[in-house]
Amino acid sequence: MALCSSAATPAFLKFKAAYTLLYPTHSSFSSLVSLPRNFLLLPIRTTAIFSTTCIKHLSINNSPPPARKFVTSAFTSEAEAADATLEKLPADLKVTETQEPNSRVRLSVEVPPEVCEDCHNRIIQEFMKRAKVPGFRPGHNVPESILVNYIGKQNIQKAIIESILKRTLPHAMSSIAGKALDDSLRIVTKFSEMEKTYSSSNSLRYDVVVDVAPELKWIPEGGYKNLKIVVQIDSEITAQIASEEELKRRHKSLGALKIVTERGLQLGDVAILDISATTFEEDKSAAKKIPSAESKGFQFDTEDADKILPGFLESIVGMQREESRTFPYVFPETWAQEDLRGVRANFTVECKELFYRDLPELNDSIANKLLPGCKTLDEVKESLLQKCLEVEQTAKEQAADNAILDRISKMIEVDIPRSLFEEQGRQLYGAQLLQLQANSKLSEKQLAYLSSPKAVNEFLETNKENIHHIIKQNLAVGDIFKRENLQFSTDELVKEVQNSISEFKKHNQEYDEDRVKEQVQEVLEGAKVLEWLREHAEIEYKTQ
Repeated sequence: MALCSSAATPAFLKFKAAYTLLYPTHSSFSSLVSLPRNFLLLPIRTTAIFSTTCIKHLSINNSPPPARKFVTSAFTSEAEAADATLEKLPADLKVTETQEPNSRVRLSVEVPPEVCEDCHNRIIQEFMKRAKVPGFRPGHNVPESILVNYIGKQNIQKAIIESILKRTLPHAMSSIAGKALDDSLRIVTKFSEMEKTYSSSNSLRYDVVVDVAPELKWIPEGGYKNLKIVVQIDSEITAQIASEEELKRRHKSLGALKIVTERGLQLGDVAILDISATTFEEDKSAAKKIPSAESKGFQFDTEDADKILPGFLESIVGMQREESRTFPYVFPETWAQEDLRGVRANFTVECKELFYRDLPELNDSIANKLLPGCKTLDEVKESLLQKCLEVEQTAKEQAADNAILDRISKMIEVDIPRSLFEEQGRQLYGAQLLQLQANSKLSEKQLAYLSSPKAVNEFLETNKENIHHIIKQNLAVGDIFKRENLQFSTDELVKEVQNSISEFKKHNQEYDEDRVKEQVQEVLEGAKVLEWLREHAEIEYKTQ
């Protein structure tokens, strides 16, 4: 039965998800082709910097559908080792930089013939070393015309273009090397267009788009330094009330359910009910079923009645076993399901079974059963109260943190890069999918659909506002950490990384230690920022 008077919010979960990115390739030169890769999906690192000679995966928009991306070669380990220096080219490139929306930069690159010719010569030499041309010993000079005929003119041309991209991209990116975000680089010029340009002019032109670290603007400047926060606290449930409810729950769990035989349902009983409901209409034939209110074999604890459906108990008091009743009901205006608020309905309830609880006397004799280690009822009450006070304090602190994060996210203006939006959105979707899979066994067909690009994209669009809100919180926290020169100790980092890795090993899960370290760094940074903001904020708690 889906009846519940308030919507529950699931706790945030730590999670690890592995994704495989498959890129079709078109290269005939195997050393220039990137392979599919797996990576851990972890919280975004807004400080990630693009290294000019560590381009791990470059995508070329070659042909429809748009979602398919071709990959040019990854740089070799030797090139990565020479990260600090750029290979000198025979001639200078012409690079035009254009700012685009969403913190994206377009680079239009013109490669002169001198550079193209040099790449041509290198590729020919490389093929001469590797190709086994009939009639020639491996590694010996082969006339270029024979080599081209053997390898194929088109294959050689593709390899030359890839070589040009590999050598020129670090130079083209040098002006934004300190700002570009990891894995956001995309070559938007079609490969066929580059082939055409190269064939006709022995030069090359291509466009690259890349996301850069967004610039934050605080309104007002430095406004986060003296926040005034009002935190609304629910006054209905205090630690005292919660501890009393917990004691009652534990006491009830020690009792036995016995069948009621000679009376009807009363407060304190437990009933097994079949419930159905329809909308109330003057024309009964127009009445519609209310699926969320239907349930078979629903265990109804009369002491929790108002938590399930306010006013429902009054209509079924006195019901006997196997009795059926139909009665009108109006859903409260505060009902969680919006389309049922204020709706007039007719409920039909059949009592299948009726039980009462045979409870032991609530005294010191059952103290250890109520809470292991306790000898008296007073000890049980005190221990439960202390636990509830701790939970209450944690809840207050969490509410304050949420209010602070909400406030600072609204104090910044930022043009969010698309790559950050997609990464954060996929993380949220991945977390929900993992939780759904844990809570219910999905079929392979269901899982395949929920993992499809279509389902992910629908989620991104539907939850766009929430994703933007989370990203703004993350960016604001990262900016404050840098502005205020906050730090955490190396010991803290090492300890938390070890704890996280231990959890992965405990559950036999794969992990990437560098990604785990990045995640832990973000958690520690966030904790330091929230601690600093709480110390400098004026926080007022108000009960609702």
